[in-house]
Amino acid sequence: MKHPVLFYTGASVAGIMGFFSFGRSFFEMMVHRKRTGKEKKSEPKFRHMRINHPKNGFEKEYEAGKAWCAAQPMESFYIRSVDGLLLHASFFKATDAERIVILCHGYKGSGFGDFANIARFLHEQNCDLLFIDERCCGKSEGEYITFGAREKYDIRSWAYFMEHHNPENLPIYLYGQSMGAASLLMASEYRLPENVRGLIADCGFRSMKAQMQDMAASWFHIHWIGLMLFRMEFFCNLLAGFSMKEASTAKAMRTNKIPVLFFHGKKDTYVSPVNSIYHYTSCRAKKELILVAKARHLCSNYVSPELYRKKLLQFFHDTAATGQGN
Repeated sequence: MKHPVLFYTGASVAGIMGFFSFGRSFFEMMVHRKRTGKEKKSEPKFRHMRINHPKNGFEKEYEAGKAWCAAQPMESFYIRSVDGLLLHASFFKATDAERIVILCHGYKGSGFGDFANIARFLHEQNCDLLFIDERCCGKSEGEYITFGAREKYDIRSWAYFMEHHNPENLPIYLYGQSMGAASLLMASEYRLPENVRGLIADCGFRSMKAQMQDMAASWFHIHWIGLMLFRMEFFCNLLAGFSMKEASTAKAMRTNKIPVLFFHGKKDTYVSPVNSIYHYTSCRAKKELILVAKARHLCSNYVSPELYRKKLLQFFHDTAATGQGN
């Protein structure tokens, strides 16, 4: 061999590239949002997403609620994120509003879709509704989904935006589904407007790392998960500019003082109910956890609508006049 150094150098480079190649593929699949204009927004693409999606078993209710949302006269609001992205939200004002509810949808979702079966009820209960488009979704800019690492700051910014557009001094609630729930729980680590009286978290995960680990094991049956997460972390830092460590609810649950209402379906195989149990156990604020026996991911309101809505109204009533104390 004439050039052994070149040979071994080339082999080493090829080995390193091979080692990181799968991590890059997983990163592209889960974090990088390609906006072609042709994709079907909010459509579940993986088997577990299809199984857990409300359209599986509740398509009529889901589509009717989504159509109702789309038919309402809404005002568009825009803000800039802390990292310079233009973010969009749709605002639907109630005639005799008693509160403002900021709706935070889930992973690759939409406000009109994720809140399809509850938005009309909230409106009829005198709620001003702000349907935010998470970064990379709807009309909001962005290239990378950060599983709460950046979305938590976006939600906090929307809370302050609504505080400044609240001449009636109405109580404000943050209501999230799935990744939106996790993101608003993360946001509670930081000071929120005084008028934020409660957090509603439906099927939120505890951290990006834990969620990636669960999905890698149960969805894709990946071995050597630690190495996969190492590679995932590398590309999150290199390309998307964030660390998976930033997407965690752990500190927020230890320090948050805002009351929280947790929901989770016991048959959820997308985000395990263990996550909400962890949140409930860790949370130091006033809290309640509702586990719905026969519900899958984000399906508690479809399976047990009377219980779900009763708990929402009770939560609004119990927290409307209380301060955060944070």
